[in-house]
Amino acid sequence: MANLDHIFSAEVHGAAKLQDVTVRQASTAPLLVFMGFVAILVGLFKFPPLLDYANHYARMWLLAGGIREAPFPEIYAIEWNRTFTNVGIDLLARFIGPFIGVSLLARTLLFLAIVLPPLGAIALHRRLFGGSYYWQIGMLYFAWCATLIGGFINFQIGLGLALLFSTMDHRLQSGSAVRLFLWRVTASLFLTVVHIFSVGFFLAIVCGLEFSWRFDVLTSRTAVLRLAGRLAAAMAACLLPPLVLALTAAELPGSHAGGILAAWNDGPVLLIFNLLSAVWTYVAIVDVILLVPILLVCSRAVAAKDMRVHAGLVITAAGLLVLAILSPRHAFGTGWISWRFPIMAALVGMVMICPFQKVGRRQAIALFIALNIAVLGRTAWIGFNWWQGQADVASVEKVLEAVPPGAAILPLQHDPAFAAIKLDQRHYAFTEDTFRHLPTLAVPLAHAFVPTLFSAQGKQPLAVLPSWSDRSVPEGNLFSTGVLSCPGLMAEAASFTPYLVDWRSKFDFIMVVNADTVDQNVGDVMPAGTRLLRDAGFARLYGIDRNAPPALDAVPASCPDSFHW
Repeated sequence: MANLDHIFSAEVHGAAKLQDVTVRQASTAPLLVFMGFVAILVGLFKFPPLLDYANHYARMWLLAGGIREAPFPEIYAIEWNRTFTNVGIDLLARFIGPFIGVSLLARTLLFLAIVLPPLGAIALHRRLFGGSYYWQIGMLYFAWCATLIGGFINFQIGLGLALLFSTMDHRLQSGSAVRLFLWRVTASLFLTVVHIFSVGFFLAIVCGLEFSWRFDVLTSRTAVLRLAGRLAAAMAACLLPPLVLALTAAELPGSHAGGILAAWNDGPVLLIFNLLSAVWTYVAIVDVILLVPILLVCSRAVAAKDMRVHAGLVITAAGLLVLAILSPRHAFGTGWISWRFPIMAALVGMVMICPFQKVGRRQAIALFIALNIAVLGRTAWIGFNWWQGQADVASVEKVLEAVPPGAAILPLQHDPAFAAIKLDQRHYAFTEDTFRHLPTLAVPLAHAFVPTLFSAQGKQPLAVLPSWSDRSVPEGNLFSTGVLSCPGLMAEAASFTPYLVDWRSKFDFIMVVNADTVDQNVGDVMPAGTRLLRDAGFARLYGIDRNAPPALDAVPASCPDSFHW
């Protein structure tokens, strides 16, 4: 880094006199290497530690034909009129999954979720700045972010498509207004189906692109009115499809939640974490360290006054940052809302600038090396964490071998104290667990029922039939094993997951994950009438004796009255 800083500093002190000839910058080869690296990771690790990914996989397996296998015709139904958005991967599972298999489809979709956002950013950057630059290598750094670690596959693919569609939109802005309007309606309709947030991202980029590089569209009143008309037309075209679909939909996203139920980033620490979501993955300090080369390139370019900026996209990036600060973290039954805007702002921020457009040979080498260290080093770090996470998957698969088809499994976890989370990074991404949906693999692997499979009205086309609805939730987390022994915890948890009431009669087995850590509520205590059948370390399987009288359950002395949120 010291050598890199020295070379860039030469620009500030008159590096125009360097003997080096200006070299052509090319980012295609590093891009192909990165994509190959990602393809290897996706191919090696079937279920990487990405929060929602296992749940999506189980649902896709059902949509691809698994729903016809016993016992699922008596448990689930497919109702496409339940939602109009967030169904991109569901549609592919329904129409392509039966032909290529869910395993290949899921891996392909995960690959796209990783590479499409930076690919879209690179495509738009090349369009705006007229070619390939080493700076575009740095955009690959943002393939990894909190929403990717969260397993938000539709959202991630939608980000990439919005950027790619914006590239095409920029090409059409100088042509027919009617053709441009029709294109935007079509693109927005497609994006609405993939994910509703991608429509807003597309609109934000399009509006930024309508401004010129230096706001010379604001030179006169006529120009301002013309710009206002173009922005209004863009908003009308982009908002028309989601508005029409929302007005005609049977259910809206979040309707299952029964209200706003908003949680906010109401403190400086939470706001900082929120903004860092564009960067953090498994251990934030590693992500920040690998971000330093990119920040150094920017700072030296600013100091050398060798930074070209698209002013319109500056407005877009600033607006997205404001939304990141003002948006709720959770609302309308949807989590991590505010965490979606920082990655949008980061991608636009990378696109809106082009540092060191012309560089000498020594500078080119420094740029190339620094940006590749940031990108490939981070990808290797992700691969290391994915490799570590396979032990958890193997443990879940092992206990599922003892589950007969048609069984109903109650998933729970050992909930460690916060200090323990910081010490055990194998199961966590920046203190957020990545394992809570692994029990849903019981659906495709054991043909068993799990109550936490995604089936929310307005979001998924999968519906739970009435005969099983009393033992499932549309979207659920894992509660501590303490809910089975502590009356206070049971009362609190049952308000979110009613299936916990009378759990003995509703389920055949209990699967406990994160079982190799100590539960902060009850330790390893399990209630009477449960018998350990298989212990695979991270995962344990208990059988339930439905005839055991609940009155005999002893309340552990360590039981708290409520959860440690």
